[in-house]
Amino acid sequence: MFKKMPASRLIVIAYTVGILLAAVLLKLPISLKPGATISYVDALFTSVSAVSVTGLTTVAIKDTLNGFGVGVLVVAFQFGGIGVMTLGSFYWLLFGQEIGLLQRKLIMIDQNRNNLSGLVQLMQLVLGVTLLIEAISTVLFGMYFYWAGFYDSPWTALCYGMFHAISSFTNAGFDLFGNSLLDYSEDYFVQSLTMVLIILGGIGFPVLAQVREYFWGKHPNYRFSLFTKLTLVTTGVLLVVGAAAIWLIERTHALAEMSWHGKLFGSLFTSVTSRSAGLTTLDITALTEGSLLLLSILMFIGASPSSMGGGVRTTTVAVIVLFLVSFARGEKEPKVFGRTINQEDSLKSFVFFLTGVGLMIAGMFVLLLAESHRHGLSAIMFEVASAFGTCGLSTGITGDLGSVSKIALILLMFIGRIGLFLFYTQFTNGRKKPLIRYPEEKLIIG
Repeated sequence: MFKKMPASRLIVIAYTVGILLAAVLLKLPISLKPGATISYVDALFTSVSAVSVTGLTTVAIKDTLNGFGVGVLVVAFQFGGIGVMTLGSFYWLLFGQEIGLLQRKLIMIDQNRNNLSGLVQLMQLVLGVTLLIEAISTVLFGMYFYWAGFYDSPWTALCYGMFHAISSFTNAGFDLFGNSLLDYSEDYFVQSLTMVLIILGGIGFPVLAQVREYFWGKHPNYRFSLFTKLTLVTTGVLLVVGAAAIWLIERTHALAEMSWHGKLFGSLFTSVTSRSAGLTTLDITALTEGSLLLLSILMFIGASPSSMGGGVRTTTVAVIVLFLVSFARGEKEPKVFGRTINQEDSLKSFVFFLTGVGLMIAGMFVLLLAESHRHGLSAIMFEVASAFGTCGLSTGITGDLGSVSKIALILLMFIGRIGLFLFYTQFTNGRKKPLIRYPEEKLIIG
């Protein structure tokens, strides 16, 4: 039965099974602290949030889950962050099984790639880089937490360090501190290392692979692909512009009482985390409406393709901007870095962007109606953008939402995790392309 099923549907089924399994485990008493309870909807919500590496929570993780429950979350982060097919590839390689055409197709779709070449090597790189980065950052965080006096036990410090390292690199945004990183708002070591992990997790594994090849490969004239160049530039621009805008808006509000370096780190960290991670050093409820709108836009854009994050993705927005600039100049094709953007990629960018906007609007309508307008439009928009962008930032209304609203956010988080390309393939698979092509006719546009 599964062999005849489209590869894209198998990927969706795999993520769905992983979510349901995690939800069942989180609901069991073995995952809960003494006296703590969690409803079926909240268990499912937490599971989806973990697998989609979002970070939105309807329950206090610190007060609800015990060591086993936290372990379930960590496994869910890894499962959702690096992708089900990366883990599948590791299993196949570990037991010496041949990775055939079907498995390669599954990897290609899961990683949003365009061809089958080099996929096994990419999966090995993904797993190796992930484990290496998480191991190093776990040790760094654990040692710092212990030596700085945050925890009396080295083992406790190491456990907290491991959870925070994995949550940061996978862009999951969960925390065991109880108030995200508010207690570390003046701790620039924790903030700096966290930002590095968030950026590495959100930049995309193809980019990391090419950067690795550039510095450590044996290619003296190695050149980055157009995808890597566009991704790096777009990511850098969004981070700098986002930080500058947050500083400009909040310098006399949420950042008013901070030193100049506190304002710098607060603005930069918020810009970095709003793209996909969800950890915060600022009280989101203290931000102005302008900042909430700006962060909603950044969360909607999200991370880069083939990364830990969601949203419409950086390259989608970059291609649309390039197309608009080219159109304004009277050019038919967008160009950048001496290359012409493929016409199909331009079309996909507009389709994915408009689909994202449609999902945002639909989600906002559902939440506004389901909550009987108990929450303002900006808070609802912020929550919906956070779910779709798999970010996890919140104005604090998540736990107060009803079941219908939670289910709507669950769907948005799931779509944000699998990506719009995989979302669309669920409707196009099995359909034959029409053999008839109708005559063209000009329309009056604009």
